[in-house]
Amino acid sequence: MSSEAAKGATTGFVECDRLHRALVDCHRRIPAGRARESGCRHLNRGLAECLVSVACPDEAEAVRSLCGSSGTGLKRTQCQQAQLSLSLCLSSHQTKD
Repeated sequence: MSSEAAKGATTGFVECDRLHRALVDCHRRIPAGRARESGCRHLNRGLAECLVSVACPDEAEAVRSLCGSSGTGLKRTQCQQAQLSLSLCLSSHQTKD
């Protein structure tokens, strides 16, 4: 992505645009490679979490609450079900090429 295109690019979710701009700036400042991977990792993860939370808020919250710690067999089953629901929700937002 050119720097001019990156300046105008948005995530499509206002809630995540600040993180997106910060990640684009991080990629602009740090050359490709391990330094960029390490230096921009927190922004990449934050943007990913933001996008998932905005696109599928209920499903993301269910995964956070049910999968955040170990528990009973029932909780593990509920965690797996929540992960599947989140995956299906995210799939519904993908564009077809």
